[in-house]
Amino acid sequence: MIGSTRKTWSQEVLAVKQRLSGTQETGFFTYDKRAALLLALKTAAAAGICYWLAKLAGLSDGYWGSISAIIVLQSNVGSTVTASRDRLIGTLIGAAFGAVFLLLGDSIWIYLLAVVAAMVTCSLLGLKNSVRLAPVTVTILMLVHRTGSNWTLPLHRVLEVLLGIVVALAISTLVLPSRARARLQDGLAQEYLQLAALFEAVLQGFRGKLSGQLPQRWNDVNASIDANTQLLDAARNEPSGGQASLEGLSLLHQMGRAQANLLHALELAAKGSDSDDYASHLEPELGQLVNDIHRGFQYLARCIHQWQFSEAPKDIELEQDIAALEARMAAIRPTGLEFPQAEVLRAYAVQLHLKQLARLLRSSRLEAAEAAGQANFS
Repeated sequence: MIGSTRKTWSQEVLAVKQRLSGTQETGFFTYDKRAALLLALKTAAAAGICYWLAKLAGLSDGYWGSISAIIVLQSNVGSTVTASRDRLIGTLIGAAFGAVFLLLGDSIWIYLLAVVAAMVTCSLLGLKNSVRLAPVTVTILMLVHRTGSNWTLPLHRVLEVLLGIVVALAISTLVLPSRARARLQDGLAQEYLQLAALFEAVLQGFRGKLSGQLPQRWNDVNASIDANTQLLDAARNEPSGGQASLEGLSLLHQMGRAQANLLHALELAAKGSDSDDYASHLEPELGQLVNDIHRGFQYLARCIHQWQFSEAPKDIELEQDIAALEARMAAIRPTGLEFPQAEVLRAYAVQLHLKQLARLLRSSRLEAAEAAGQANFS
């Protein structure tokens, strides 16, 4: 196997933000474009190899092996395994129903009944990704007329699809492989950086003008969470490998979603606070907690990037910040009657959500350390 020392796009961004390297890679031939070109070359190679092997094996319709390879070869190994499984199961079910229903005749009604039976079977078995693939095989078997017995064509179709799957898996695994697990680790680091940016935009609307970047920040976070969800599903289907454990990645993904939900609650709590004066009396303790939470998101992104969670940040004391803010709120509580009740309640709601964010950040690092087997953490 040939590896690559170049960073992915989000690794480059993370390296710049965390000062892990000098400058971000620029130019036309970026990571995304290199990845797209590599996938195209690997797909073309798989299709060509399949067609050549099918001809050597004497299969009449070798192009179906090439089609299968093109369909199942994905951008990472885990997604290729998932697509291969769905394709093979759909083909086996479609071939079985096509062969059986051909014994009943070749009328259009028998064909339609076979399509319904194949799709219902996949649905009942919970094979939602094979529901569309099975009737495709039924259609090819029953509507494309070939010479020979009713079992020859189904057998050839299964062999051709199996050939395409084997070649696609070999190309995906052995030729410059991209692991879903490594991509997920990279994506989670990027997600926590985006959560930090979202947190900053949300707090800008507290006692100030609402940030114009807030909608875009939400779009970035939601897109990152959705992409990481797909990568996590793919990672579950690929062989283990790399430093990041699947348990730890899954945990951090769940924590990221929880952080996003808390940020949504914080946004609602801070709404309408642009002219609040009560919260200004919580400074500098409130500002210190906000600053440390923002840095905590970035520190956790760095931990994910390096997959090293055992060392606590030396200059971020979230529990001390929470205690200082609570003491400050207790000290100014007697003056609460001097301010509108809505301001007081808003400040209490904001500080409550900030405490929840801070503690969730800390527990995310500690639980990730435990999942990663880094027992000596503080």
